[in-house]
Amino acid sequence: MQPNIMMKKNIPASKASLVLFLCQMISALDVPLDSKLLEELSQPPTITQQSPKDYIVDPRENIVIQCEAKGKPPPSFSWTRNGTHFDIDKDAQVTMKPNSGTLVVNIMNGGKAEAYEGVYQCTARNERGAAISNNIVIRPSRSPLWTKEKLEPNHVREGDSLVLHCRPPVGLPPPIIFWMDNAFQRLPQSERVSQGLNGDLYFSNVQPEDTREDYICYARFNHTQTIQQKQPISVKVFSTKPVTERQPILLTPTGSTSTKVELRGNVLLLECIAAGLPTPVIRWIKEGGELPANRTFFENFKKTLKIIDVSEADSGNYKCIARNTLGSVHHIISVTVKAAPYWITAPRNLVLSPGEDGTLICRANGNPKPNISWLANGVPIAIAPEDPSRKVDGDTIIFSHVQERSSAVYQCNASNEFGYLLANAFVNVLAEPPRILTPANKLYQVIADSPALLDCAYFGSPKPEIEWFKGVKGSILRGNEYVFHDNGTLEIPVAQKDSTGTYTCVARNELGKIQNEVQLEVKDPTMIIKQPEYKVIQRYGQVSFECIIKHDSTLLPTVVWLKDSDELPDDERFLVGKDNLTIMNVTDKDDGTYTCIVNTTLDSVSASAVLTVVAAPPTPAIIYARPNPPFDLELTGQLERSVELSWIPGDENNSPITNFVIEYEDGLHEPGVWHYQTEVPGTQTTVQLKLSPYVNYSFRVIAVNEIGRSQPSEPSEQYLTKSANPDENPSNVQGTGSEPDNLVITWESLKGFQSNGPGLQYKVSWRQKDVDDEWTSVIVANVSKYIVSGTPTFVPYEIKVQALNDLGYAPEPSEVIGHSGEDLPMVAPGNVQVHVINSTLAKVHWDTVPLKTVRGHLQGYKVYYWKVQSLSRRSRRHVEKNILTFRGNKTFGMLPGLEPYSSYKLNVRVVNGKGEGPASPDKVFKTPEGVPSSPSFLKITNPTLDSLTLEWGSPTHPNGVLISYTLKFQPINNTHELGPLVEIRIPANESSLVLKNLNYSTRYKFYFNAQTSVGSGTQITEEAVTIMDEVQPLYPRIRNVTTAAAETYANISWEYEGPDHANFYVEYGVAGSKEDWKKEIVNGSRSFFVLKGLTPGTAYKVRVGAEGLSGFRSSEDVFETGPAMASRQVDIATQGWFIGLMCAVALLILILLIVCFIRRNKGGKYPVKEKEDAHADPEIQPMKEDDGTFGEYSDAEDHKPLKKGSRTPSDRTVKKEDSDDSLVDYGEGVNGQFNEDGSFIGQYSGKKEKEPAEGNESSEAPSPVNAMNSFV
Repeated sequence: MQPNIMMKKNIPASKASLVLFLCQMISALDVPLDSKLLEELSQPPTITQQSPKDYIVDPRENIVIQCEAKGKPPPSFSWTRNGTHFDIDKDAQVTMKPNSGTLVVNIMNGGKAEAYEGVYQCTARNERGAAISNNIVIRPSRSPLWTKEKLEPNHVREGDSLVLHCRPPVGLPPPIIFWMDNAFQRLPQSERVSQGLNGDLYFSNVQPEDTREDYICYARFNHTQTIQQKQPISVKVFSTKPVTERQPILLTPTGSTSTKVELRGNVLLLECIAAGLPTPVIRWIKEGGELPANRTFFENFKKTLKIIDVSEADSGNYKCIARNTLGSVHHIISVTVKAAPYWITAPRNLVLSPGEDGTLICRANGNPKPNISWLANGVPIAIAPEDPSRKVDGDTIIFSHVQERSSAVYQCNASNEFGYLLANAFVNVLAEPPRILTPANKLYQVIADSPALLDCAYFGSPKPEIEWFKGVKGSILRGNEYVFHDNGTLEIPVAQKDSTGTYTCVARNELGKIQNEVQLEVKDPTMIIKQPEYKVIQRYGQVSFECIIKHDSTLLPTVVWLKDSDELPDDERFLVGKDNLTIMNVTDKDDGTYTCIVNTTLDSVSASAVLTVVAAPPTPAIIYARPNPPFDLELTGQLERSVELSWIPGDENNSPITNFVIEYEDGLHEPGVWHYQTEVPGTQTTVQLKLSPYVNYSFRVIAVNEIGRSQPSEPSEQYLTKSANPDENPSNVQGTGSEPDNLVITWESLKGFQSNGPGLQYKVSWRQKDVDDEWTSVIVANVSKYIVSGTPTFVPYEIKVQALNDLGYAPEPSEVIGHSGEDLPMVAPGNVQVHVINSTLAKVHWDTVPLKTVRGHLQGYKVYYWKVQSLSRRSRRHVEKNILTFRGNKTFGMLPGLEPYSSYKLNVRVVNGKGEGPASPDKVFKTPEGVPSSPSFLKITNPTLDSLTLEWGSPTHPNGVLISYTLKFQPINNTHELGPLVEIRIPANESSLVLKNLNYSTRYKFYFNAQTSVGSGTQITEEAVTIMDEVQPLYPRIRNVTTAAAETYANISWEYEGPDHANFYVEYGVAGSKEDWKKEIVNGSRSFFVLKGLTPGTAYKVRVGAEGLSGFRSSEDVFETGPAMASRQVDIATQGWFIGLMCAVALLILILLIVCFIRRNKGGKYPVKEKEDAHADPEIQPMKEDDGTFGEYSDAEDHKPLKKGSRTPSDRTVKKEDSDDSLVDYGEGVNGQFNEDGSFIGQYSGKKEKEPAEGNESSEAPSPVNAMNSFV
């Protein structure tokens, strides 16, 4: 709600009362509920929460007397008790809550509730006034015990009446009464036996079954949650024969008349309980009127009349009539409805400007009529400080020419003998410059041809005047095409596409001026261009409904299909496609209406079609077919603009004709082309057709039934209508520029029959908008474009295109706004600033360019930014510029994905429809350091009994200055349990480390990462084993995995040591991803493989494994494919130097084979071949001709421990179950033997008998040979 300022004018005395009421409605400023505004404006106190007037408290719990208020500045609180000041500081049991006026009386810690009975009132005060609460009467609840009494048994004759009195103790509040027996079961009640409003139990007549000794009355005191019990009452019924019937008499009320007073708004309860035999029936009437409908209820078997929400109109005489077969009796209750005071017009807060007038009105009613009294800041107004701007006139206070010192809180008290009303209303005199509360640059989006409401929520004192402009320097908006609301809102009743743009709201008063811009975007409506059609389908067939849509390109539509206005059945037979719904295997239950609903964030459209499922044709089948075409077409009643067409229908072919479609041909303009004219129901065979001038008409008719459309009828005779002026002008008139100095005016030409006559031409008119120019016009032939040359660059033009023919002009066309051609922007954005948020994100700011320099439609700004160099490597690379576009008139943008510790440059350019403007001067900024990537590799070499050598490569992306490396390692036993973790810090300039004093024959797991000043990077892991003695057995391993990566492929190579005929595979995946590894099988025993189909510029992880070796794999290696570049690829296999190198390698291998063969023939001193043949170990093979390796010998590298990669998660955390087993875990101990000349034979054959192990088995060095045998 927006402020309304009082209208200032002289008021005749005869109309004072009416005008005072109107002043109340229009004089006050309404302060919007804007949290920021409310925090800034001064405001007198307002009571927001208080305890009820009659406050009954539980004497066992703390007493909380609520008083909450708001105001600016925050109010202070004080209390009175029984009319005098209540000093809470002198009562240790009473405290006041912080920032609140609520009192807490500590009863649970020694206080007595009875000591705090009384009347309390709260006052909230600040520098602008004082508000007071109601008088709050505090009373502790009471639940007294029943007084002891001696109860005599009741001896009653059968058929007599009986009243059992309850007489509960008087409590506060009054108790709830109910009757039960000793078993705590409620006594059954009926028309004969029931409980009265006073709690007594009434028997209209007693029966023998009423005899019992446990009639017990209970009183429940809800406030203290206690129940009191009366002593049991005994009833004994004795019988006399015969039982005498009795006519009704009233047990309550007594006599023939009584009175009842009730207050307005309460519930009126009237009761009549009668005795008699048979049991009387009660009926209620109101003398001279009807019982109020919808508010009247009967309770207690119609013995109680209940009327809710009574008013003065319910006063009158109510008669209850008790009747049985012997007679009747009645009682009249005279009801008078009085009323405690109630509001007619409660005083409302008044916010005024200095010098303004206003009124406070306090009108209340009641019975008797209440007395109205006023207080100012809690003091009777008669003794309150004088205020010359204030005049009291009964229930009205009139304010004239108020000043800021006139601010105060006024209390209106309306009271009569039944109660009172107290209302606080403040007068707040404010002098405030205008404020606009609508957010700046708020975006509104509407659909074309619908209303657009642009908000301009404002506040100011005096009330500001509001003006609207379109664009930054546009003229003030006026005219019938706009509606200006009192709350500042601008309404465009029918928004068009050219309504899109920036709108400026200006608010001004005598203290200042402020403006705000909002944006309006007008979107194309969503349309269903091909709607679903009515379908008839046989059972078990297939049917499809189409729903093809057209929508604004910036809106995302969603399509929902409904069946009979509900969701589609959950059935796989229903297939929802992009623009259709298909139902397979149609059944009878699929019969119904199918609706396609298209929703966007701004609009919704729908279309429906009915599906009729028919049974399969019986035998003999009834042939349902399309109808035969109509015939005998006749034209009658020819007029200039109409004609009557009649026809005779063809055969229906067992399916009734539902409608006829009439089409026409224009033999003058489009001969041979038939157009839709209209359609009529199938029961109609004549139609009056509307015609256009200058058309040579022929008509034909098509019949339609549920099966389909007939063939067209034969054409009717031709009818040529007379020429006339054009009825309409071209549509879609637009004005744009193709060059900076021209205006291209285009339109959609009229179709042939729209010309209404020969000689169709167009009158094209234009003039520059907002310039006092005359229209320039030219008449052109039947074309759809005209170019105006020599125009200024990008200025608005008013354009109109009018049709004319040989007979005259069409009606005056409407004007449209177009623009001459755009040119490139003239200036670059200024004041470009960069704020680096973190190592990968920066925010860039710039100043908008003046709109006049844009020289076109402002589309946004482009930020060009590129990396100059990495600060850690000081090496430049190919400059790849990145571009981010920010739509609209934005002044900032975010630059994501930056590389840490790098130097960047950027510039900003403004963009219009023509292109980009000049770039701003390059701005240099640097990103701070980040955490590094993992080291490029970690190799463990030269194992000895108690040492290992670690070698590593620096991180591929250091992202800063490396300050150190961190190495963590821990032993792993045979059960894969991890030992204590040791951590070592290594200087950043080191690339290797020898770890000493390790345990022999022990597996270790290593975790290695690099640090910058920001923190630690991701870690790389590796495992290695110290040897048991200096001579190592041979066991399989894959080491030295290297990669050579290109854009979309990588060449993977490795070194393998172990048994022959190993089948290798390569596993790879995106580095840091938790996805499963992808696996590629290597053909043959090659030690290289090419991974293809990789994504350019992506980091990958890779490892190599051998099939059949219990999951044995290499360590992981990380590589990155190159960026996608349009470079020419060279096939290395076709290069001359490569072919020559391969020939040299082949020759060298041939020479080595010859030398080895000669040495074998001289090998008497080393009888390895005989040993080998004797043991016949299937895993030990002689020299392999395919790969040139020897079974007898291996170089020193064969004795090194197995290098194994661990399957560690992408976050580099280590889990015991993630480590793969290596071959050494399956060894049988040290079983190697030496022959006479010292050659090592054990490596070729496993020991058949296992010797007893000495010491702990976990310390034995495993045998690779036995490990390999275990795989056989």
